[in-house]
Amino acid sequence: MYKIGIIGERDSVLGFMALGFSVHEAENASEAEEALHALVKSGEYAVIFLVEHYAEALTEEIAKYKDLPLPAITVIPGSSGSRGYGMAAIKNAVERAVGADILFKDDE
Repeated sequence: MYKIGIIGERDSVLGFMALGFSVHEAENASEAEEALHALVKSGEYAVIFLVEHYAEALTEEIAKYKDLPLPAITVIPGSSGSRGYGMAAIKNAVERAVGADILFKDDE
């Protein structure tokens, strides 16, 4: 059975331990990158959640894994709130899958 992992600063990820997630604390983007590579390399994870501000710093690293069937790397807001990066990532993924921007249309 596959696992679900989460990578981020302590305040953002500790509560996910109660849900059965494999929690990986990172104090900076470098530690987050190491944890991401280790989780992907293990082959044990179906989903890896990554706190938004680390995901911004690791955009190129995440891109290396976007065409793999597993794991799905999903960006979530951190304890400081959303910066909009996660929503932009979802928009780009939908656009790649469908071939057109069907979400988030501006009503200007």
